Amino acid sequence: MAEDAPADCLFCRIVAGDLPATVVDEDERTLAFMDIAPATRGHALVVPRAHVPGLLEVGDDDLAACARTAKRVAGRAKAALGADGVYLLNSCGAAAWQTVFHFHVHVIPRYAGDPLRLPWIPGPGDPGDIAAAGAALAGGGAGGGA
Repeated sequence: MAEDAPADCLFCRIVAGDLPATVVDEDERTLAFMDIAPATRGHALVVPRAHVPGLLEVGDDDLAACARTAKRVAGRAKAALGADGVYLLNSCGAAAWQTVFHFHVHVIPRYAGDPLRLPWIPGPGDPGDIAAAGAALAGGGAGGGA
């Protein structure tokens, strides 16, 4: 395990080989393995080998590598498991339901008629709120900017 990785990080322990995992893909920057609490058949996780807590801390190169690995795994889910679609998900922070604080992307195969549902009910938003939030995001706001 990397010296700067927290000893209690489950994903760092998997990357180091200290915990077992069903590995489905790996390269010099990433590791993809099966989720032990899958949402659907074939649910996998993609992590950078280097420990970073979440999306806002992951480096651009590791983020891009995770996206490439997620794309490979998603393609295999369709080809090998007959998935009708694939859901990519990242939860950033406890309020977004992140439970393991090592950046990761869920690759969740979707099948027609599977029981998964969106965590919100889509509906029209308030145009004023949408415009105000858009203006804040476009202007960089807290923690943003180019």
